Amino acid sequence: MLQYRDKTRDAERRLHEAQALSELCGEFDVPLIINDDVALARAGGAAGVHLGEDDADIASARAQLGGHAIIGVSCYDSLQRARDAAQAGADYLAFGAFFPTATKLVTRRATPWLLREACEFGLPRVAIGGITPDNGGALIAAGADYLAVVSGVFGAADIRDAAKQYAKLFDTDQGG
Repeated sequence: MLQYRDKTRDAERRLHEAQALSELCGEFDVPLIINDDVALARAGGAAGVHLGEDDADIASARAQLGGHAIIGVSCYDSLQRARDAAQAGADYLAFGAFFPTATKLVTRRATPWLLREACEFGLPRVAIGGITPDNGGALIAAGADYLAVVSGVFGAADIRDAAKQYAKLFDTDQGG
């Protein structure tokens, strides 16, 4: 899954990029998720949207994007927010930040306990925030189904090799 996150106000550029990413992701059968912007997800042909606490609610996003859309929700450090999102029809739950990150200002810290406890909701769990190949395995062991990574891949000298290092964490033959 690939998430497009751009907080700038250049709507024309953002739409062009979302459409281009949607086409490219389609070629590789990779779902594209748009961060925070339901209208852009719809106009850009994305597979879904990721919602934070100040974004549209799940029902509104579902009404605009359709029943097939993937709708993920940031739960931060709150099991109750995860419970509410699951009951409202979320498709996945994201928790974080687990570690210090330079990608955004973090005021809440999640713990691996949340990943374990959130298994009761029966939805995929995403860990986000400062994840590296060295600390990601512990989050997978705690119950993360996905690791959301930005700097660890796109800040690497060799993006392909960095992505492979994260993928290896999910290889059960490697103890991940």
